[in-house]
Amino acid sequence: KGGKNRRRGKNENESEKRELVFKEDGQEYAQVIKMLGNGRLEALCFDGVKRLCHIRGKLRKKVWINTSDIILIGLRDYQDNKADVILKYNADEARSLKAYGELPEHAKINETDTFGPGDDDEIQFDDIGDDDEDIDDI
Repeated sequence: KGGKNRRRGKNENESEKRELVFKEDGQEYAQVIKMLGNGRLEALCFDGVKRLCHIRGKLRKKVWINTSDIILIGLRDYQDNKADVILKYNADEARSLKAYGELPEHAKINETDTFGPGDDDEIQFDDIGDDDEDIDDI
């Protein structure tokens, strides 16, 4: 065991496009409110119910889920206040779901590019220095 390069870093293949998965009966879209640890999270489902969700084994340590992510959960027949995380949507897939009308309009999708063109947060700069000062005078 050991050696110079025994374990390399994980391979990123996020550029690979996957087919958009829509909800079926017994499933619901939700937004993560709070990460609780131990493979659990608190999510606000878009049917208006706050549920305690369990991250299934296929996603644990492979798919990293953060707060305000859009996820697909499987509802339990015997427990309405608990559910299981089936899938995590990335930002592009969440935008597509919103465009298809699957997600409500009030759903805030976590945008990675928060500073768009013309978005300067209304900051005003005062021009204090004299622009007519010549470099030779210094």
